[in-house]
Amino acid sequence: MANDYLTVSALTKYIKRKFDVDPYLSKVYLTGEISNFRLRPNAHQYFSLKDDNAKISAIMFKSAFNRIKFTPEEGMKVLVVGHISVYEPSGSYQIYVEQMEPDGVGQLYQAYEQLKKKLSQEGLFNLPKKPLKQFPKRIAVVTSPSGAVIRDIITTVRRRYPIAQIVLFPALVQGTEASTDIVRQIERVNQNGTFDTLIVGRGGGSIEDLWPFNEENVARAIVASKIPVISSVGHETDTTIADLVADVRAATPTAAAELAVPRLDQVLVDLKATQNRIINAAYQVIQEDKLRLKRLQQSTVFTSPQRIYETFSQRLDLLTQRLYNQSNKITGKRKDRFNDLKLRLRLVAPTYTIKEQQQKLSTLQGRLDRASAQNLRNVKQHYQMLVGSLDHLSPLKILSRGYTYTTDEKGDFVKRVADLKTSTIDVHFSDGTVNASVNKINQNKEK
Repeated sequence: MANDYLTVSALTKYIKRKFDVDPYLSKVYLTGEISNFRLRPNAHQYFSLKDDNAKISAIMFKSAFNRIKFTPEEGMKVLVVGHISVYEPSGSYQIYVEQMEPDGVGQLYQAYEQLKKKLSQEGLFNLPKKPLKQFPKRIAVVTSPSGAVIRDIITTVRRRYPIAQIVLFPALVQGTEASTDIVRQIERVNQNGTFDTLIVGRGGGSIEDLWPFNEENVARAIVASKIPVISSVGHETDTTIADLVADVRAATPTAAAELAVPRLDQVLVDLKATQNRIINAAYQVIQEDKLRLKRLQQSTVFTSPQRIYETFSQRLDLLTQRLYNQSNKITGKRKDRFNDLKLRLRLVAPTYTIKEQQQKLSTLQGRLDRASAQNLRNVKQHYQMLVGSLDHLSPLKILSRGYTYTTDEKGDFVKRVADLKTSTIDVHFSDGTVNASVNKINQNKEK
């Protein structure tokens, strides 16, 4: 009967009702890997959650998405909380995510960002990049021996530049021991010292698969490498620490091989073109030199060389005459200067000065002699006058006129009767002395 058939919409509503009232689906805790994610700014986010065996569509409304503290990325493992329901227009079930936080991969992303910040602060990302050798002879490849990376590199190099030798240094590229193995092989390549280029890489995968290339020891081994390193890890959208510190980053193994070697056919074409340019340039130079030689051969130097010397000879005569005139002029000036200096020297010569000073000295000597004689006469006259004055004042002169003076026994002068202390006195005359005794003293009375 027709009434026994349900419409698609009715069936979908029924199924949606079953999902909505199921207590086990009203709040689901789910873990999975984000897939098909494309960030839609300021809008609802649509993506998928998957594991190794299944996938479920997911939607996170803008209000819920704005509350999370990180930006979801492709391949990131997350823990989500939400409810399951059916989207009626398409009849597909999906999870409506209300909460989201990073799972184990979130921890790896955090470690990645921390190491990236540390190495950036040390300046490892800004170190000068070593240039790749243009025509390498030997290329070392550190990768898995069983992966597609080495096959792609060998195929590309053989196609582009078959004269280059590819040497594989097999290494683990996944797992806990991979980073140590990669570092060991990088050091082996450098110790060998015969390689021109080093390619380090692996194929795509999740962040856990690529994690050995985010290890600090691998980054420092790449930085320490003396050989230029090309990093080719994961897909074009994957960026590892190894990519950041390498000298060159390639998006794919094929791109790494293309960066490592040139195209031999193109090199040969370039060499041929360069050879033609050199030949043309040499031919052009030769033609220009031939024209120049022809002009030189037709110049006066080679056709009539004597004409060159005529001009120089005439110029030499002119310069000689100018030199002779200039020399005479300079000589005349020097002679006039010499005579002038000779005259001036004669005027200030010491002989004339000495003669003049001798005459002056003779005159002064005569004046000195006359002055000395006159001074001597004046001194004699003054002496005689003093002698006469002294003679008039001399006691002997007075005694010669009949005067005497008296001294006592001690030789002291007796000026008054009162000064007489002894009975014996000496009376001095101009021609001698008389010793006398005092018999009586008559002293005048004082008025």
